[in-house]
Amino acid sequence: MARDLPFVDAHVHLWDLDRISYPWLTPPFADDGPNGSVEPIARTYLLDDYLADARSWDVRGIVHVDAGATPEAALAETEWLQAMADARGMPNAIIAFAALDDPNLDARLAAHASHPAVRGIRHIVNWHPDPRRSYTPRDVTRDEAWARGFALLGKYGLSFDLQAYPGQFEALARLIARHPEVQVILNHTGMAVPGEWETWRAGMRALAALPNVATKISGIGFTHRPWRLAELRPYVLEAIAMFGADRALFASDFPTDKLFGSFAAHLDGYAEVTAAFSEDERRALFAGNANRLYRLGLNL
Repeated sequence: MARDLPFVDAHVHLWDLDRISYPWLTPPFADDGPNGSVEPIARTYLLDDYLADARSWDVRGIVHVDAGATPEAALAETEWLQAMADARGMPNAIIAFAALDDPNLDARLAAHASHPAVRGIRHIVNWHPDPRRSYTPRDVTRDEAWARGFALLGKYGLSFDLQAYPGQFEALARLIARHPEVQVILNHTGMAVPGEWETWRAGMRALAALPNVATKISGIGFTHRPWRLAELRPYVLEAIAMFGADRALFASDFPTDKLFGSFAAHLDGYAEVTAAFSEDERRALFAGNANRLYRLGLNL
């Protein structure tokens, strides 16, 4: 049973709405965006709130991924999380925000990287022909400035958490292939859009062919709302088949995935889908791969 295994949660968000501004968690709320309405989670969510949600699991470590603070507050978020890590031992890694096409990116990466818990960067770049699904008005990953920014990550030993849509993956794979020194962790099972299974598979295959890319299995509710286990199963199994059990990792994406179901619904679902896997494979999926890829140094 997965609850008996060590769990390193590879994707967690914390926020203090009295401390830092998060525009996407600020009214007015609407249901017509790519996430649907986020009003149910638009309240402060701290480490103890996460630990209460995860209390039935043997959580050994957590990776905090940028939580969508206003861009000018990105460094303040990193400083707040580093102070928390110093005091509480969690988060064990910080994936900070920086826009890769920012002309001041070098200085921003240096500032984030000066914090010992920072392991990488995320810049959400989801673009889709359907404007209701897009997070950005155009596909910035096709810009030379963005490509130059990606190349800078290696200078600071930073990984990249990639959140994009499958239609963007083949072009992204060509860029990533030029930078084998940058570990890339694909977010949210590749953000598969209903009705675009073959596009998803083709894009995932392009990324899986690169040894420096892994996939994080979480967030299926972003595109499949509400998700059901039968719907989740083929995506999870296909993703693991393409990347292998050594380059896939489970994550709660809490509290964001709370929009789509409870902690138990998500984690028990992943456990059920992989029930026939070996114990070594499950230990890797639930903890070992996150520990290795995010360089946590935990004794599991």
